[in-house]
Amino acid sequence: MCFVVDKHILFNFSAFVLPLQFNIASFYSAQIKYDSPFKGFSVNKIVWTESNMSHLSAYDAALDSTYMKRAIGLAKKGIARTHPNPRVGAVVVKNGKLIGEGWHHCAGEAHAEVNALQDAGEQAVGACVYVSLEPCCKHGRTPPCTEAILKAGIKRVVFASSDPNPNMAGGSLVLKKAGIEVIGGVMSVQADALNTAFFHYIATGLPYVISKAAISLDGKLATYQHDSQWITGAKARRHAHRVRAECDAIVVGAGTLKDDNPSLTVRHARLKGKPPLRVVIAKRTPRFFAECKLLNNAAESRMYVYDASNEHTASWCHAGMAIIEVVDLQAALRHLAESAYLQVLMEGGGQLHAAFLEAGLAHELLLYQAPLLIGGTESVNFWHGLGAPHMNAVVRLLAIQRRRLGDDVMIRGKLFYPSEM
Repeated sequence: MCFVVDKHILFNFSAFVLPLQFNIASFYSAQIKYDSPFKGFSVNKIVWTESNMSHLSAYDAALDSTYMKRAIGLAKKGIARTHPNPRVGAVVVKNGKLIGEGWHHCAGEAHAEVNALQDAGEQAVGACVYVSLEPCCKHGRTPPCTEAILKAGIKRVVFASSDPNPNMAGGSLVLKKAGIEVIGGVMSVQADALNTAFFHYIATGLPYVISKAAISLDGKLATYQHDSQWITGAKARRHAHRVRAECDAIVVGAGTLKDDNPSLTVRHARLKGKPPLRVVIAKRTPRFFAECKLLNNAAESRMYVYDASNEHTASWCHAGMAIIEVVDLQAALRHLAESAYLQVLMEGGGQLHAAFLEAGLAHELLLYQAPLLIGGTESVNFWHGLGAPHMNAVVRLLAIQRRRLGDDVMIRGKLFYPSEM
């Protein structure tokens, strides 16, 4: 059976026939083939939940999810651009036609709903707004989006994620009190995933840290002479640069600064926003060397040190490096978050990986494993620290992804600490 709207096939269920109206609560997912009015836009799976959609027809629920997917797609344009604000997209739909769309470009500029309503113009009266995050209802650097929605004459609002920010949340209640139909939670899992770093910051005040490394089969970062270029092949390195392009800051330790003199720039991928901040975290100010690549103007750089009292601090500062003295690793991360760097790529070396893992401050692991053995008791381990004392204290990896990149294998997942069990 097919449902056809404006000559576009919306549903194609070949195994069984569904009436136009049915109980969504009993139908949790469907594989869908959809010829969309949006160029390059397709839907593979739609999932409905009983809490928000049990009163809707299959037709309504499918349309809501379809337009929400478009809003989430627009929100992705904000990757590496919007922090400390979330990534948000919105579309305006009237009589089954998309009449406006927009996304939040960067902090301090108009929010997604406002841009979408401006795109729709006077046609927005009586329309529906689909937005990937609950509309804000309080003044920040810009007016609340609820005001723009009410002024435009919108009759229905569908959002995905609830706003976790207590300073901005509550927009759905404001709109409901004004007589607008509001539905929340549509494709919330997908929308939440887009703002993992923002949600983590709101909950903890700290940035979301991705611990990234290229390792051998025996878990080594470098040889006993600290040689690591290159463990992985070109495909893995290009992928790593794409990840860099999505992050706000790249962090290394003093050992990596000394041994590798890294550039910490995005070279094999297109930048989505400004270049990531280059950061060194060290117990004491590292020895100064004038040829340090972090002193060039390719991107901003700074150092966090626990002790800035040695003779090297003045030399770094004179060369243009910002030196910030902090009491510990968490204080450095909190300062980064307060400076709007919410998604951090931590690239080691082994001692810094160990410090993050043993403090529970890394949240995601990204490994590129090469088919080679380095060996040796003096070579650099990925977790070059004390480690877990027994098996019930190990850190586990959840939601694991694996991908072949040439001869190498990418392994990625969420870090799960014993304290969270």
